[in-house]
Amino acid sequence: MIKEDIAFVEKSVRLIVQKKQQLSSIDYRITHKDGSIRWVNDCARFHYRKDGEIDTIEGVLFDITDRKKMESQLSQAQKLESIGNLAGGIAHDFNNILSSIIGFTELALDDAKPGTIQEDHLHEVYTAGKRAKDLVWQILTFARETNEPDKPVQINKIANEVVKFIRSSIPTTIKIKPNISSDSLIMGNPTQTHQIIMNLCTNAAQAMDESGGFLEVTLKDVTIDRTSLFYKGGLKPGDYIEITVSDTGPGIPSDIIYSIFEPYFTTKAPGEGTGMGLAVVKGIVEKSDGKILVESNMGEGTAFRVYLPITKKRQVKRIYESETLPFGTERILYVDDEAPIAKMGRRNLEGLGYTVITRTSSVEALELFRSKPNDFDLVITDMTMPNMTGDELAIELMKIRRDIPVVLCTGYSKNISDESAAEIGIKAFAYKPIVKADLAKTVRKVLDESKSELTGFVVSTSEH
Repeated sequence: MIKEDIAFVEKSVRLIVQKKQQLSSIDYRITHKDGSIRWVNDCARFHYRKDGEIDTIEGVLFDITDRKKMESQLSQAQKLESIGNLAGGIAHDFNNILSSIIGFTELALDDAKPGTIQEDHLHEVYTAGKRAKDLVWQILTFARETNEPDKPVQINKIANEVVKFIRSSIPTTIKIKPNISSDSLIMGNPTQTHQIIMNLCTNAAQAMDESGGFLEVTLKDVTIDRTSLFYKGGLKPGDYIEITVSDTGPGIPSDIIYSIFEPYFTTKAPGEGTGMGLAVVKGIVEKSDGKILVESNMGEGTAFRVYLPITKKRQVKRIYESETLPFGTERILYVDDEAPIAKMGRRNLEGLGYTVITRTSSVEALELFRSKPNDFDLVITDMTMPNMTGDELAIELMKIRRDIPVVLCTGYSKNISDESAAEIGIKAFAYKPIVKADLAKTVRKVLDESKSELTGFVVSTSEH
């Protein structure tokens, strides 16, 4: 029996004897002769003497390790499902907040003088907003059980960001040694790449919580050929970024080092970890045709090495770049129950030449459209609104004017899909928080396509 369970078993037996129970069933852990920890169910029958003391105990032990593991996996799965449901529940409000932050920052950047401190500060706000947008999108991707398409990612910027964050959140007894020399790109997901480095750094820091030490983050380019040991380990020949996160902590025991990437495996106390971190990291790496390796010696520390294939080498431009966006002169009805979002949408579109009327109530928007159905060329509406949702509004609008194009804005909704939206007649989705460039291109595309469809309809009817 392991030390942590002895007190529990002793207390359970005392209660059984006090109540003079004859049958008992107790679950506890024991150390197997091979050194592994096993769960057992101890079923026992107590026989008492006339004076009430225990005479004999008969019992049998059942190995329930697999059952306990399945129960733990089920519990963790239920927790993850709850996180997914929570993500969907808060996404609408949080994306509205991000929409205001990103949108009004874009408007301010358009007016800021190049090269000023103000412009630099606004770039930092915009960058933080985009990072928050990516994080929310990753949570929603998990909630929807879908995958965001990969794109070129420059890892050195993400690594520097993680190092900066970790430095401010760990004890001063832990020193960080960044050695980031690669500016190459991989094909991947920026937020998942952030998750890889953050998880490895967090684990390394936790390993040195008590004793302190050095946490080193190294980024460099390597070439794998057919003579490399890594090629024999499963990597294809080619150019890779090698991410190494090492610590000078106590190391990982050899009997568990091959289990650390298994889902739900953890050496942390209950409530301190789910055992999913390294399993998730491994899944992300292998999905990108990469590989993760671990080296550890007791008393000498641990090093995790991640290999991700390089897609190409180039410097990435600043996240916010002013670009020439498509203009227009059409009339747009913009509907959102959040007044700041409606204001931002109006200012962005008016800056592109459009005439924009806003409403913060879907009911009021419907009344306006019903009174002046030919005054608008396009309707942009939020999905989640009180009294009448965006898809319901779209249906009512098209009952009044069948050809009116509608763009539906959403942060997250389980109630509508691409297929159901197409059946209604919705022309496009705009996912919150909406970036000005994306909005401009979506609006122009929908308007041009609607004009083309209308022209085709007029020509075909005139021939018959």
